[in-house]
Amino acid sequence: MTERIHLFDTTLRDGAQTSGVDFTLDDKIRIARMLDDFGIDYVEGGYPGANPTDTAFFEEKRTRRARFTAFGMTKRAGVSVSNDPGLAAVLDAAVDACCFVAKAWDYHVHVALGCTLEENLESVRLTVEAARARGHEVLIDCEHFFDGFKGNPEHALAVARTAHAAGARWIVLCDTNGGTLPHEIEAIVAAVARDVPGDRLGIHAHDDTGQAVANSLAAVRAGVRQIQGTLNGIGERCGNANLVTIIATLALKPEFSDRFVTGVTPEKLGELTHVSRAFDDILNRSPNRHAPYVGANAFATKAGIHASALVKDPRTYEHVPPETVGNRRRVLVSDQAGKSNLLSELARFGITVDRADPRLDRLLGEVKDREARGFSYEAADASLELLARRTLGTVPRYFEVQSFRVMVERRFNELGELVTQSEATVKVKIGDQLMLSAAEGNGPVNALDAALRKDLGPYQSAIDDLVLVDFKVRILNGGTGATTRVLIESRDGAKNHWTTIGVSENIIDASFQALMDAVVYKLVKSGVTAVA
Repeated sequence: MTERIHLFDTTLRDGAQTSGVDFTLDDKIRIARMLDDFGIDYVEGGYPGANPTDTAFFEEKRTRRARFTAFGMTKRAGVSVSNDPGLAAVLDAAVDACCFVAKAWDYHVHVALGCTLEENLESVRLTVEAARARGHEVLIDCEHFFDGFKGNPEHALAVARTAHAAGARWIVLCDTNGGTLPHEIEAIVAAVARDVPGDRLGIHAHDDTGQAVANSLAAVRAGVRQIQGTLNGIGERCGNANLVTIIATLALKPEFSDRFVTGVTPEKLGELTHVSRAFDDILNRSPNRHAPYVGANAFATKAGIHASALVKDPRTYEHVPPETVGNRRRVLVSDQAGKSNLLSELARFGITVDRADPRLDRLLGEVKDREARGFSYEAADASLELLARRTLGTVPRYFEVQSFRVMVERRFNELGELVTQSEATVKVKIGDQLMLSAAEGNGPVNALDAALRKDLGPYQSAIDDLVLVDFKVRILNGGTGATTRVLIESRDGAKNHWTTIGVSENIIDASFQALMDAVVYKLVKSGVTAVA
């Protein structure tokens, strides 16, 4: 018999406390719809009344299937339910459920709230009753529960019992400081479950010891049936429990999958990688390549002996099939690679070549020679594909860059402010036609990128949606004549991502190599033919 695990997403509330993350109203609406469609049970949207964005977000219900949830605090001590404006904003919101944070650590009750333990329990009870009277499902987040249980287990348990007796659907045990370890979580949850049924308990873990996912799973083992977390584990300080990792583990690891089910179907699980990366797109940040299950390197193999075994049977080096979470297998090509690595990558690129083809040995030798000079194709598969196609003679000669020039000028503007301005010119030959383009930018690479893509004549329409989304520079050796490696990540209107590489003693030259590959790769993938 299977039991239900309910998934509660707090990306739009707790995740919004991440440094550098600032959701717009449109962002929140898009993310809520994505979570709803994916199969999340509860989508917590924020704190109505806390700011104009959250207030506008709660003017209407934003989910179709998921329980749309507002967050707030329990009634303040010494103030009636009807006279607490913060509580009123939550109760008046267009939601299915209300999640209220309650102090479960006596230290916080005395210091933060400045009230008695009895007044704290009364606030919990009256808040739950008021929300239920308005027809809302009620959740109580027992803040600092595990620290509170260690300090004063009687009061921590009293908060959980009071919320349960008043009719709260979920009593959520929070590891707010993120310092509790998995064996402690499991033991304390088991103790609570003797007083409050497990199917009424939830877990809310922070990642300050890097164990938020492990703590959430330990809590499930001990009896909780709701897990709170965020997409990609965002959150204040070190983040929250990563729901992406938790969902995959619940679905694919027999200890959990044989007993529990979630609202994420196997078909939707196959969209997990897409959901994770689409969320990063909204945040305008690069996905974590090493993220469990969904990272670009999650199923990547580098060593030749591993690749050889992987080709024979993927189970030799994969704990789950990558396609179950919408990811893919990558066999990296590097100075440690053998033919198995290279053939696997060529097959992924759609390039068929016989193992005995002498061009394969030439390509492998070229890769290893370039790696010795500072290239690294593990993170630049677009440049690797272009190198392979050039070696095999299958890349059209779209254009030839005859020269480029970059000027950087520091001067005073008309307002008397000292500014630095970059200007680049690029001379390109397309067929028999010479084209000269100039552009300004906020730096030399930005100016070069703008000039190169300003006017490519017959190819312009194919690159109009090309966007540079990330630029990384690494100095490979010390000194003023150091070799520089540049990685450029690009994206197009179809949300395709690819990375290109350039290496040179000159950072501008290295950057231009990567920019050129980015443009040519886009043209190749668009099926564009070269002008005669």
